[in-house]
Amino acid sequence: MKCLAIIPARGGSKRIRRKNIRDFLGKPIIYYSIHAAVQTKLFDEIMVSTDDTEISTIANDFGASVPFLRSSKNADDKATTASVILEVLDEYSQRGFYFDYACCIYATAALVKESSIKSSFEMLVERSFCTVFPVVAFGNPIWRSLIVKDGKVSMNWPEYRDTRSQDLPKSWYDAGQFYWINVPAFLKDPFLYNNNSGVIELSALEVQDIDTLEDWRLAEYKAGLS
Repeated sequence: MKCLAIIPARGGSKRIRRKNIRDFLGKPIIYYSIHAAVQTKLFDEIMVSTDDTEISTIANDFGASVPFLRSSKNADDKATTASVILEVLDEYSQRGFYFDYACCIYATAALVKESSIKSSFEMLVERSFCTVFPVVAFGNPIWRSLIVKDGKVSMNWPEYRDTRSQDLPKSWYDAGQFYWINVPAFLKDPFLYNNNSGVIELSALEVQDIDTLEDWRLAEYKAGLS
């Protein structure tokens, strides 16, 4: 049973310049994803998919490999995570290397925990899921969410206007940290989740999507609490 860790880290981040190697509490943020992968002791290979030589050097310094650079096609804003994974798996297969399972860990998942990666893998194998990934519960029911247009407010689902919050179903969102995949299943149906996907639930303090400098500060704050 062979496992591959894939850490996507392109060089051209626009909203936060050089985001994937920006300093996060004293280390390039990509360090934390690499370190968590190493600590699990699950992976036969931990690789960084990048188009950037500086990122490649930093990844090597922290114990990851960069056996090939990412194609220009998968290095722009329109490239999807699934397409990056497919490219990596294809490049390895051309070199004669095949994997049963792979885990795509985002380079900015600074709060990712070794225990979450390991428990997700156990679920993937034991329950024969195609994919497993972490989710977080919405703090408030999405069924009471609002639309604001031209300064006026309306409800997305007005039929729930008078329904008590505690009577509405719980909802979750993708934590945006990592995705475990069963490689043969993924190659047949290359989506990060489908009707045979499992999840583990994390608390809001364990995750932080980073798109703005405010998000960055929130992530550092949460990291300081752990």
